[in-house]
Amino acid sequence: MAEVILKDLYKAYVKGTPVVRGINLHIKDKEFVALVGPSGCGKSTTLRMVAGLEELTSGEIRIGDRVVNDLPPRDRDIAMVFQNYALYQHMTVYENLAFGLKNKKVPNEKIREAIAYAASILGLDPLLDRKPSQLSGGQQQRVALGRCIVRNPKVFLFDEPLSNLDAQLRSKMRVELKRLRSRVETTSIFVTHDQVEAMTLGDRVVVMKDGYIKQAGTPLEVYSRPANRFVASFIGSPSMNFFDAKVAVSTTGMVVKTGWANVPIAADLNLQGMDSVVTGVRPEDIAIDGDSNGSGTGSDHVTFKARVEVIEHLGAEVILEVAADQQLLTISRVNPYLQLKIGDILNCSFPVDKAFFFNAETEEAIYA
Repeated sequence: MAEVILKDLYKAYVKGTPVVRGINLHIKDKEFVALVGPSGCGKSTTLRMVAGLEELTSGEIRIGDRVVNDLPPRDRDIAMVFQNYALYQHMTVYENLAFGLKNKKVPNEKIREAIAYAASILGLDPLLDRKPSQLSGGQQQRVALGRCIVRNPKVFLFDEPLSNLDAQLRSKMRVELKRLRSRVETTSIFVTHDQVEAMTLGDRVVVMKDGYIKQAGTPLEVYSRPANRFVASFIGSPSMNFFDAKVAVSTTGMVVKTGWANVPIAADLNLQGMDSVVTGVRPEDIAIDGDSNGSGTGSDHVTFKARVEVIEHLGAEVILEVAADQQLLTISRVNPYLQLKIGDILNCSFPVDKAFFFNAETEEAIYA
């Protein structure tokens, strides 16, 4: 086990745009950190630099008490799970699990013990004599995980390991990984473009964009207190609703005004000198009349009317797209048994304390 420290990590290809721009990240011993962001944000390149598969342009990578910048991958004491499993097709599961240990001249008895341990954790015992072509995608992914476990490395590296699986199997494998974490406490870095995977698996979530870290925090922190508009839009499904609003003074204090609603501003929220802000509200925080939550009223709620434009039935819930004046908003977690139709006018509301505010120029979040 070991901590991983990335200091001023920078990567640029010859005559190319930088893909990683000064990453600083301290991953604690036994911590599971998820790097998440859209395609091209630099998360996989960062992981590959930690693994030694990409050369650094500048910066420092420390694993445990060693700077590993110039060490080849085999000497870094890491194990990596790839997107495409990377199993040897001509070998059995047992031989795949044993391959790395045999190359290190580990005694056969130790190899058998390590494979028995990994197989028991991952349920691979009935599969040890099969070849990868005889396994499902989920089984192959478990073998890839087992190959890492038998090596007992200081750090696990996961490069979008679930992206090739169908939706149902991905959900099942997330549960498998959660279970695995409770039994194998190894420092782990998990790269994914799927924010659900990042939020459910990570002790900390690191949100990246354009080679920068936009925010690092616990899943609850990045969801409930996003540092900027990008994080607010990327974390949460469906994505947060945003709308431009003017800052004004009313008889009860400062408000932000739109054509369809006024949002009161807390007295300790400093919007001095701002003519306008970007306001956000999550789809799950908007309620409608007739739903089990019910729309709220009073000074602690923002109320407005909206016309139903789109209805998405998802079984356990309904997602609505509604128009408040000219502003389109998404509302989620709607009761599927409500008799809604296109064109219905709804009474909607959200709690004042669920509104987010962002600087219109810098897009940084504004908090009291």
